Amino acid sequence: MSANSPLSTKKPRLVVVGNGMVGHHFVEQIIEKGGHENFHITVFGEEPHLAYDRVHLSEYFTGKGAADLAMTDGTLYDDNGVQYFTNSLVTEIDRDNKQLLLQSGDSVSYDKLVLATGSYPFVPPIPGHKRDNTFVYRTLEDLDDIRDCAKQVSKGTVVGGGLLGLEAANALKNLGLETSVVEFAPRLMPVQLDEKGGSVLKEMIEGLDVTVYTDTATQEIVDGESSFHRMNFADGTHLETDLILFSAGIRPQDALAKQSGLEMGERGGITINNNCQTSDENVYAIGECALWNNSIYGLVAPGYTMAKAAAGHLLGDESISFTGADMSTKLKLLGCDVGSIGDAHAKSQGCKVFVYQDEIQQSYRKMVVSEDGQKLLGAVLVGDNSFYDTLLQYYLNAMDLPEQPQSLILPAMDGAPAALGADALPATASICSCHNVTKQDISDAVANGAMSVGDVKGITKAATGCGGCAALLKNVVDNELLSLGVEVSTDICEHFAFTRQDLYNIIKIEEIKSFAELLEKHGKGHGCEICKPAVGSILASVWNEYVLKKEHIVLQDTNDRFLGNMQKDGTYSIVPRIPGGEITPEKLIVLGEVAKEYKLYTKITGGQRIDLFGATLPQLPEIWTKLVNAGFETGQAYGKSLRTVKSCVGSTWCRFGVDDSMTMAVDLENRYKGLRSPHKIKFAVSGCTRECAEAQSKDIGVIATEGGWNLYVCGNGGMKPRHGDLFATDLDRETLIKYIDRVLMFYTKTADRLQRTSVWMDGLEGGLEYLQEVVIEDKLGMCSELDAAMDYVVDTFQCEWKTTLEDPEALKTFRQFVNYDGEDENVVFVEERDQIRPATEEEKQNLIAKVG
Repeated sequence: MSANSPLSTKKPRLVVVGNGMVGHHFVEQIIEKGGHENFHITVFGEEPHLAYDRVHLSEYFTGKGAADLAMTDGTLYDDNGVQYFTNSLVTEIDRDNKQLLLQSGDSVSYDKLVLATGSYPFVPPIPGHKRDNTFVYRTLEDLDDIRDCAKQVSKGTVVGGGLLGLEAANALKNLGLETSVVEFAPRLMPVQLDEKGGSVLKEMIEGLDVTVYTDTATQEIVDGESSFHRMNFADGTHLETDLILFSAGIRPQDALAKQSGLEMGERGGITINNNCQTSDENVYAIGECALWNNSIYGLVAPGYTMAKAAAGHLLGDESISFTGADMSTKLKLLGCDVGSIGDAHAKSQGCKVFVYQDEIQQSYRKMVVSEDGQKLLGAVLVGDNSFYDTLLQYYLNAMDLPEQPQSLILPAMDGAPAALGADALPATASICSCHNVTKQDISDAVANGAMSVGDVKGITKAATGCGGCAALLKNVVDNELLSLGVEVSTDICEHFAFTRQDLYNIIKIEEIKSFAELLEKHGKGHGCEICKPAVGSILASVWNEYVLKKEHIVLQDTNDRFLGNMQKDGTYSIVPRIPGGEITPEKLIVLGEVAKEYKLYTKITGGQRIDLFGATLPQLPEIWTKLVNAGFETGQAYGKSLRTVKSCVGSTWCRFGVDDSMTMAVDLENRYKGLRSPHKIKFAVSGCTRECAEAQSKDIGVIATEGGWNLYVCGNGGMKPRHGDLFATDLDRETLIKYIDRVLMFYTKTADRLQRTSVWMDGLEGGLEYLQEVVIEDKLGMCSELDAAMDYVVDTFQCEWKTTLEDPEALKTFRQFVNYDGEDENVVFVEERDQIRPATEEEKQNLIAKVG
């Protein structure tokens, strides 16, 4: 295009160079403030896509496509007269004539220019860094290249152990590669974490089968002997790997600005003032390319604040300015919680430090406070971020700490951190740092008619960035509604004005057997993705009918509908039940033969059973037939039900065992295998207090003692670990089972949808003591009802695989075509590319002729 192109207009020309997250947010801000009426806006993006969510880029490897990550499809721009160009690289700025030159040779004029060119990945100048199979982790195209390479190799290494490096390592692990991380600094995440926090994080990540090298400098990359590359380290050691991903930090993308003569920082970055203006008042810079007060901000939230400040200044509103930003972060890296707030390294003069560490739970927490102990200056969290929101509010709002500041990081007696109530936060409290939303903004939105979290999100955009503030946002919204005298709805969804527990009681008391009947009597509309699976779960819990009955199948999600877990490549996993982990050699041989015949990937799980991965939909009934004939049952790994009962070998084999944990584990698994519950349930039985089965981290844990069995309840070894509570001691077998029956049925009756037993216990008024009164002392007079309910579940158990194989109608669900019993032989898995090959035109015609 040229200066005389159709872009010419009587309105001043506002040109934005860069269409990443920050550039797009700037355009949103301009439109929101009515700036599209004042300016003719043009946007140039270097990539082939419009803006996409780079914060959640890793999810591209776990099933999300480019469309899922897209922040706009162009509709916002089209509707507001914004012209946009992708694949358009601006190569030169002529500030004297206010013109831009594009790589295509075209030029365009501007009156005001905004540079949102972002950053580029830093690749250390290591000899060999440009070899094949070396990548950076920045764009969707980078990820496509990484994924294509990963299909051909087995080992991957990330150079860089910071935020982006660990995220990249997670991506490689998700691609199935044996993964390593090489970090030059003495610890992981050296900017955010102190020495001990980095050490704990390293230990956690290595526990996930990722090899970590710290304090390691790569001298050169050469040909490997057993792998594609060999990385030679400065200490004389080496590492062989097939794929290298550089994620060693970022540098501001400032070459365009530097060429034009704008003022630059000594180490790069475009110098800006509080209005985000550069040394040329007609040129603004925002995001990672901008340097404010000698600082580059590598997070999206400061970039959004810059975008808002620049948009305001352009439109004459100087009430918003950029005066720096908080760089606190809360992340989950490789499944590990990491949080860093303020002065994490305790460099403030006279500061004091509180530290709490639990080596068993791999949890580390540090508070940095002022010399007088009144203010929080910084914090480090590794292993448990549930303390983060409260600490962040104390820090951001300079609130006085409680009399015992250490209480903010010490575990409370009930296992929950000491939370800061929404009503204790000042109006200026920052609730959403990504979009700079304060408590006052939320209060104003509620006062102006927002009646739900969804409404507030739509108005303020809170919790639509990284999403880390979602829980705090809900607390604030509920608190604001209650303060206005508005009843906060606990309805399960818009179709049922009831809680899950209400629906459970209605279904049981009125003996309702189907969703249609419940909807007709007590609901409205057609149902949704919230109420349908919730009701399906309740019906299964109460009546224990076959989940693929005609009236129930529409309520099931994909995994329940096909009685197997769908994997990311569209195939399914098959998990037969192996009670207590005990299996005969004959059954092991059958599993091996099936896996070999159908080319299934096999894995022994942490719950002591065997997963078979890679079965196609039509293969499922064939495989089930072989397994059922060999005496196996479904392990219900696809359902919200009992997964496994883990066990040690107990007194049968172990010289330390005091009771027969194996028999107990098998009996418990067989008793509860038919229970459908609000969420999945896991058991473990240890034959002595050495606790080899890790029973205290399970929903139900049983440990043998000299006096009988100790029962632990509501533990969780998942994303937020929680030790189970000791419920009763020295129980005989009959009493133990009776108590487990009652705990599980009371949980099934009263828990919320998709609520783990650990979360249920934490929210149970009266906690452990109340549960003991209900189960042991029959405080509610319902123990006989709970006993009878569990007896019914046990008596009506059926293997859903076997039932499906005996039902011709149900088997139709597993056909490739609805009108043809066979399979299309032309649709095959090509192992080299790990994807389905589309049929050629000739193959399509052959198939049509075959089907008729």
